[in-house]
Amino acid sequence: MKLFTVEEANALLPTVGRVVGAIQRAYGYVTASQEAARHASEGAQLGGGGMAGGTKYVKTLYNLAENAGQLEALGVQLKDYERGLIDFPSMREGHVVLLCWQSGEGDRIEWWHDLESGFSGRQPL
Repeated sequence: MKLFTVEEANALLPTVGRVVGAIQRAYGYVTASQEAARHASEGAQLGGGGMAGGTKYVKTLYNLAENAGQLEALGVQLKDYERGLIDFPSMREGHVVLLCWQSGEGDRIEWWHDLESGFSGRQPL
């Protein structure tokens, strides 16, 4: 597991923020298309199927997975696709903690929480 200093996480935040934004947009589209995709899947099992915008749906799923993989490759943990909630593992007073940021919170990380408490246990840095 990669560990970030606050400075390293903040330096990465502009790039990560763009990726998170792309994930949120893709997730919104995929979520809005779920009923049509389910219907197409059921039809395909019966030898038919198809979905208006099916190509876009598949490309969006691919982009969603690719962007989530980019975060993972950087060592950033994606916690909530819809809210754009991410964590950066870090050390604080000899313990592994998570530096916490979500879309819309600005250009600096201001929160952390321990591994067990999650978002509800966030504390200011």
